[in-house]
Amino acid sequence: METQVAEKRHASSKECAARLSAIHDAIYVIGGKWKLKIIIVLREEGSKRFNELQRLVSGISARVLSNELRELELNGFVRRKVFDGRPVIVEYELTEYSDTLSEVLHALNSWGTMHRSKIRSEMQAAAQSDK
Repeated sequence: METQVAEKRHASSKECAARLSAIHDAIYVIGGKWKLKIIIVLREEGSKRFNELQRLVSGISARVLSNELRELELNGFVRRKVFDGRPVIVEYELTEYSDTLSEVLHALNSWGTMHRSKIRSEMQAAAQSDK
C-alpha cells in the first residue's frame, strides 16, 4: 500500500512540474502589469493607433507601450499594420491566435470579480465588528 502511495506521489510530482512549467510559460508571455490590459482594449475597441492605445490604457508610458506591443507581436498576439502615406499610419490589431486567451480572460474576470466582492465583504464585516 505504501509503495502505491509513493508511486502516486512521484507521478503527481511530474504532473505538478509540468503544470508549473506551463503556467510559468503563460505568465511569462501575458504576465506583467500591461499586456492583458492592452489585449483587452484591442478586443473591446478593435484595432487602434499607438496614441489611441496609450490614451485607452491609462497610466502606460509610450516607452513601455512600445515594448509591450513589440513583445505581444513577437508572441503572435498582436499584428502591426503599416499604411503608407503621409503621414505613415500604424495600427495594432489582435491576431486570431489571441482568441486562444478567451477562456483565460473570462476566468480572470470571474475570479477578479469574486475576489473583489469577498474582500469588500470582509472589510465591511470587520468595520461593523469594530463598532
